[in-house]
Amino acid sequence: MKRLKRSWSDQRQAVSSLDRPVSMSKWSLNPVKLIGFFIVGFMVFTAASVILKDLPSHTRLRLLTEPTLFHVKISPNATEDISHLSITVQKDKLLGGLLPSGFDDRSCLSRHESVLYHKELRQKPSSYLISKLRNYESLHKQCGPYTELYNRSVELIKSGQYRDSADCNYLVWISYSGLGNRMLTLASAFLYALLTNRVLLVDPGVNMPDLFCEPFPGVSWLLPPDFPIIDLLSTFNQESPHCYGYMVKHDIIGNSTGSILPPFIYLHLAHDYDDHDKLFFCDQDQSTLHKIPWLVMRTDNYFVPYLFLMPAFEQELSNLFPEKETIFHFLSRYLFHPTNSVWGLVMRYYQAYLAQADEKLGIQIRVFDTGVGPFKYVVDQITTCLMNENLLPQINREEPILNPSRKQKTIAVLITSLSIGYFEEFRNMYWEHPTVTGEIVGIYQPSQEEHQQTEKLWHERKALAEMYLLSLTDKLVTSAWSTFGYVAHGLGGLKPWILYKPENRTAHNPPCVRAVSLEPCFHAPPYYDCKKKAGTDTSKIVPHVRHCEDVSWGLKLFDQNGEL
Repeated sequence: MKRLKRSWSDQRQAVSSLDRPVSMSKWSLNPVKLIGFFIVGFMVFTAASVILKDLPSHTRLRLLTEPTLFHVKISPNATEDISHLSITVQKDKLLGGLLPSGFDDRSCLSRHESVLYHKELRQKPSSYLISKLRNYESLHKQCGPYTELYNRSVELIKSGQYRDSADCNYLVWISYSGLGNRMLTLASAFLYALLTNRVLLVDPGVNMPDLFCEPFPGVSWLLPPDFPIIDLLSTFNQESPHCYGYMVKHDIIGNSTGSILPPFIYLHLAHDYDDHDKLFFCDQDQSTLHKIPWLVMRTDNYFVPYLFLMPAFEQELSNLFPEKETIFHFLSRYLFHPTNSVWGLVMRYYQAYLAQADEKLGIQIRVFDTGVGPFKYVVDQITTCLMNENLLPQINREEPILNPSRKQKTIAVLITSLSIGYFEEFRNMYWEHPTVTGEIVGIYQPSQEEHQQTEKLWHERKALAEMYLLSLTDKLVTSAWSTFGYVAHGLGGLKPWILYKPENRTAHNPPCVRAVSLEPCFHAPPYYDCKKKAGTDTSKIVPHVRHCEDVSWGLKLFDQNGEL
């Protein structure tokens, strides 16, 4: 059992990446060339060994077993001079066409290095999605910050009104809530922009540029600091005159043609939104919003599931995502590339403590009860889940040491929690007792921040790094209601075991449930039928939008057969 707590400060190993190619001349079967072939083969083996030795163990296995990642190419035009030999490590850096080309690799190492550490995408992105993303990137380059069309569109805001259609339409996302919420809502906003042919511009907030690389080539996605109403973004609420819900409630805006329209509208889609704000999810209201050149959105909800309940978007969404459970998985891998400072945290910790393990288990612990932990009922619930689901081996309390005849399997357990107490409980469990079946279990926790510190840079760098580290594990346990956990399993394409939220400081029975869907949960959906203009159970409208495993009133996307 590995005894010491591992934190960010005691890491030593550097990360290396490589990318080399293999070509080889064609050999006929005369004796001289046959000898040359064996020489070439030896050189290939030697060079490959040099390449592979510095990669993490699971990547070495993939390179050796998957011909799409590592193979020798024989070029018919190559000369017989073995000096032309080179080695190709075939890596799908662009994730099947999901990512655009044309970036400087060194400016954002995670964009192309993450493929070495993440598992393969669960499904290939559809050709329609790839085409749509390339078209969006062209639109963003044409209409993005400080382009001629952008400057012209900004003048509409300064004028205060307009009648004609705009050259470019925009969606401004307001930085709001914790980091997990921000990532979920930014993915939601981007998908909405994709569906409505708008350019997404991101309020930098305090830390966004320090956490994420630019996802679109050529032009920034960040809202410029001289944007005319940038100082008003933090003040918008449901009572703001520019709020869509407020305007509908007071009959300020309608569907009449030829009327003077406001150049921008604020969309309040946070958890406390009211029935007028929720009209955003009705097709008729979308027709009105379609005429507005600038939409400004504040939300802390992953509202993607409800877009599938809107006839205006349903078919397009099905074309983009034939496998509905892959939406956040694809969008998160497309949009969220940690900056080099964050990626360094991820790689140093992974290489130092996780890479050599035979199996990696992530446990994300989020406790909503107040007080100083660790709470015994939480420890008991997690332990019962781990043992019942065979995620960790049983411990032997009778014998002080076991000497198995075979090589011992190593399991690295990565715990993320604001508290150090849960780490200590599991570390002591596997330090003080051997396992029944002889495995060596190491328990690690990168940080213990004690409480959430939204918008503090180093806190959020560590939080993002820990989400990525969890996404690199083989199996994952997450906490109910936690957007941090949603992001981690979405990035990794992992179906987690979800720990039910304890009630009245009592462990839930059963302690956990295996997620059926990869998708995050929409915690605060409307219960409204836009056609009937009446309340309804929105989980009963279509088979692929149902209630979440962890939030009984929430909505979540499922593939119709429940499996990918």
